[in-house]
Amino acid sequence: MAKIVGGITTSHIPAIGIAMAKGLQEDPYWKPFFDGYKPIQAWLENVKPDIAVIVYNDHGLNFFLDTVPTFAIGAAPHYQNEDEGWGIPVLPTVQGNPEFSWHLIESVMAEEFDLTMCQEMVVDHGLMIPMTLMWDHTKSWPVEVVPLAVNVVQHPLPTAQRCYKLGQALGRAIEAYGEDKKVVVFGTGGMSHQLQGERSGFINKEFDRMFMDKMVDDPEALAKLTMTEFLDQSGSEGAELIMWLVMRGALSEKVNLLHSNYHVPISNTAAGVMLLENTD
Repeated sequence: MAKIVGGITTSHIPAIGIAMAKGLQEDPYWKPFFDGYKPIQAWLENVKPDIAVIVYNDHGLNFFLDTVPTFAIGAAPHYQNEDEGWGIPVLPTVQGNPEFSWHLIESVMAEEFDLTMCQEMVVDHGLMIPMTLMWDHTKSWPVEVVPLAVNVVQHPLPTAQRCYKLGQALGRAIEAYGEDKKVVVFGTGGMSHQLQGERSGFINKEFDRMFMDKMVDDPEALAKLTMTEFLDQSGSEGAELIMWLVMRGALSEKVNLLHSNYHVPISNTAAGVMLLENTD
């Protein structure tokens, strides 16, 4: 049977990709951020997961404002990275696993979650930045990927509770898969940030720290947060944290925190990275 080996949270802002392309990992501005990923890179090298389910949001590459699915999942044999105009180099194509994807789709939809099924899909920095932060891709990516896109762009957004419950259904689906596969689940985006309006540049360290603490031992409290509370406490783009809750819902009730790092500012965005290990 498939086994969820852990969950990872990470930012996905495009400035990270530009910094990596320019080799700025040791630059004083970037070093505290990139150093926070080294323990997770080592853990992944040791555990060697087969599949990564990456919960992210599309930035207009597949879905524009005229058509935005609440939840969309990839069921393609591969996912091509396309140029978004940020100056980030186009990265090698990510391999999918259609059989595994369709198992997840059928299982999650049986629990009354309506998913948009994408048999063709291209991927942007929301997925590719996490990939480049975790793995060396000089030859090929070492994992197969299932992209799970969540609407955090066009209101109304799915509630935190809905995302947490989706994660629980996802976790049950993964562990019901009949082949021996090691699966890691990513929750991307966040943390507190706002990119426009009077509060542009807004960061709330206290809220971010609270969120990271409760991700470990009280995710249900986070799932009770309303979208108004998210927008007030973490900024308009801080609502991306609901994608962390999809990941957390997929894990066991009790988890071990193996590593965390919090750093600001990165492109006016608070960046938190966590590695959570299942206890059963």
